Amino acid sequence: MKVTPMLQQYLDAKARYPETIVFFRMGDFYEMFFEDAVTAARELGLTLTARNKGEEDEVPMAGFPHHSSGPYISALIERGMAVAICEQLEDPSQTKGLVKRDVVRVITPGLVMDPDSLDARTPNYVASVYGGQSGFGVASLDVSTGTFRATFVPDHLGLVAELARLGAREVISNPLASEVLEARKTKGFLRPKDEAFFESDEAEFSSGLRIERDLMMDGLFLDEKEVTKLLQPLRAQKGMDATLSASCGILRYLAQTQRGIPTHIRAVEFYEVGQYLVLDDSTRANLELTETLMGGKRVGSLLNTIDKTVSAAGGRLLRHWMNYPLVDPKPLNFRLDSVSEFVKKTVVREDLRLALDGVYDLERLCGRISSGNANARDLKALSNTISAIAPIKALLAEVESTLLVNLTTRLDTFDDLRERLEGAIVASPPVSLNEGGIFERGFSADLDELIDLTDHGKDWMLAYEAKEKERTKISSLKVRYNKVFGYYVEITRANLDMVPDDYIRKQTLANAERYFTSELKEMEDKILGAEDRRKELEYRLFERLRNEVAGQIPALLSAAQILAELDVLAAFAELALRHDYVRPEVDDGTRIVIEEGRHPVVERTLDSERFVPNSVNLDTQSSFLQIITGPNMAGKSTVIRQVALITLMAQMGSFVPAKTAHIGTVDKIFSRVGASDNLAKGQSTFMVEMTETAHILQLATARSLVILDEIGRGTSTFDGLSIAWAVAEHLHDRVRAKTMFATHYHELTELARTMEGAKNMSIAVKEWNDDIIFLRKLVEGQANRSYGIQVGRLAGLPETVVARAKQVLENLESGRLDERGVPVVARGQAPRVTPINNPNQLTLFGQRNPAEVAVIEKLGSLDINALTPLEALNALSEMKRVMEET
Repeated sequence: MKVTPMLQQYLDAKARYPETIVFFRMGDFYEMFFEDAVTAARELGLTLTARNKGEEDEVPMAGFPHHSSGPYISALIERGMAVAICEQLEDPSQTKGLVKRDVVRVITPGLVMDPDSLDARTPNYVASVYGGQSGFGVASLDVSTGTFRATFVPDHLGLVAELARLGAREVISNPLASEVLEARKTKGFLRPKDEAFFESDEAEFSSGLRIERDLMMDGLFLDEKEVTKLLQPLRAQKGMDATLSASCGILRYLAQTQRGIPTHIRAVEFYEVGQYLVLDDSTRANLELTETLMGGKRVGSLLNTIDKTVSAAGGRLLRHWMNYPLVDPKPLNFRLDSVSEFVKKTVVREDLRLALDGVYDLERLCGRISSGNANARDLKALSNTISAIAPIKALLAEVESTLLVNLTTRLDTFDDLRERLEGAIVASPPVSLNEGGIFERGFSADLDELIDLTDHGKDWMLAYEAKEKERTKISSLKVRYNKVFGYYVEITRANLDMVPDDYIRKQTLANAERYFTSELKEMEDKILGAEDRRKELEYRLFERLRNEVAGQIPALLSAAQILAELDVLAAFAELALRHDYVRPEVDDGTRIVIEEGRHPVVERTLDSERFVPNSVNLDTQSSFLQIITGPNMAGKSTVIRQVALITLMAQMGSFVPAKTAHIGTVDKIFSRVGASDNLAKGQSTFMVEMTETAHILQLATARSLVILDEIGRGTSTFDGLSIAWAVAEHLHDRVRAKTMFATHYHELTELARTMEGAKNMSIAVKEWNDDIIFLRKLVEGQANRSYGIQVGRLAGLPETVVARAKQVLENLESGRLDERGVPVVARGQAPRVTPINNPNQLTLFGQRNPAEVAVIEKLGSLDINALTPLEALNALSEMKRVMEET
């Protein structure tokens, strides 16, 4: 196949970025060729055409206008693909021969900058995982805001939990980490890399960075030395090898895809996982923190319910605080003090929220400025935003709480930059940087001169038209302009006999002729030259101003963080006042005492009934394992979930839905609620249940909060009861975590009789004419029965089914047996019944065989109070083996 020079440019770009779809700029279009064209046509619904169609060297091709690229890029990255943007680096009108082209950036799911492709209230992380001998280094970067963080986790479970709360859309990993993540089918698009990609030796890392200076815009990208400084917080610590490697990998990935490291990327922030309350993936899902279990929607989640922030950055910070709740009471109480002050100072809170509602997303504005993607409207938005800072600072001049005083003191008002931008950009600038009309008069003397010339030229044209009408006596004469012919005089055919001799014909139309004169041509050259010079000068002035702003990005990002924090604190106060929340008492004690607590989401969704509040007292002595019984639909799940959510909200720094609340901070919250198959991982309901339960038993500590709902329902009754019993014993004897255990196994209530830390609780119901009324109240003591048949009637089971179920239940409960000693279940009436306590009945099901006798004797010899869960399971397994062999 004959390859043209232009096609060779495309092939060179594709060779450098083989795993991407290359968007190749040709004039006003992005074109794709070969397999990229086939893929794009299939995925984006484009028409597949061809260059040299029908010939031997036919090349598949697909494309679209460059200005509409946003939706196409979004569609591809949502599918996990990457897009390489190959731009024209020269003006085709000023270039002879082939226009220079090259890839200027690669867009991947985790490296998106376009605001139209991002959720304003959700961070967009790319994560890097490096597996080493002692554990995993995890680094995360949101390129849209410059947030760069890193930590270390010791095992697979910790790794999965950390990636879950990051919610990374893309994960790069070394071979060991890739093996683990692939086995666990971790969320996020996985990009395996070799060991060399994570090289952390300072000299090797610096020389290995791929920063291509020919494409770098001055002042907008860091040089190699500046990039290595981003890692100094990790290099200064010992034992951070895996974390440092992960961080090096993420910077190398950024440099290779963006052709450099933008200046808004902040120095890496190292954090210990133990600084924050840990919530694993299943707990986050079960508690519906950021999305619902059914449908994965934001509406109905805790985040949606409590989010009263007015800015996009505030919304992202609220999500971060939810994913990373604090465990240290001191900073928590600083937050709570601030919320209390905003609750009391209504005018300050309302004025602050009004001011913050008018600011733009300063974090992501800085990202676009640093990456060279900001236009004049972005700088105008920056100008408007920093103009609001001084009034905000003045508004908070009288605050008293420690955190608010600290935030207000640190908040820079950027007076010089504000004046610079206000005097630079016009009120309504254009989107394009190539059309002119960006700057105010007075910003540049040279620019003003060119503007005067172009404006004067337009006035001259109007005067010239009037003069020519007078001279020629042609009243319909017009002086006009288009890009092809420039300025011309247009005269209709009816007046052609009046055209002066000095008019030179330029173009003939059906109904008119177009002319020019030497005088008109001379002025056209002046005007058009001034227009072109003006646009070129405005573009250069804008780049200079953008680079000037980029020099202040660290300070601007600091201000953005402060504004976001003020937004969240004021939003917590607004939430508390709207929904009658109270300040929790938070300390490092071991008790959780909630008086008249409410579920923050459920109480907001009830239409026809009032939410019934419930009180809970969990301590480390007499009541840290609460066995909760009661019928389905009575509210067991709601009660245990609301305890977890109230604890979580308190450790975020929020007020909580209760009359009073005392929260001793917990290190982890675990939730095993509900049952569902995970078919994607080949796991049944019971396997999922046991995996999650095992996870809890391995990681929970005495400072953890565990909520369990119906452990053991996924298998047979006896197996399920045995496992539930053993799990409860293990949590009580070995872990001693604060645990709320909702169950239908009434046998578990026996635990409270032998365990000092166990306590029976139940959800109260009232019986009325063979029906039940749910009182929704958590009370001390065990439920008398499960009321399953009554719940079935409420759910709409036919009366014939309900009646038959009652009959079967009566047979089972009375132990009615047929003539063979088999329980009567499938019969309506048994002709003969042998009671279980009949003294003439030698055995329950006939003559026992030796194996049955051995098993019964084994059961009788077991001390169930001394058995560990593992010993209990081993004993059951051995008895089962004996029975099967006979």
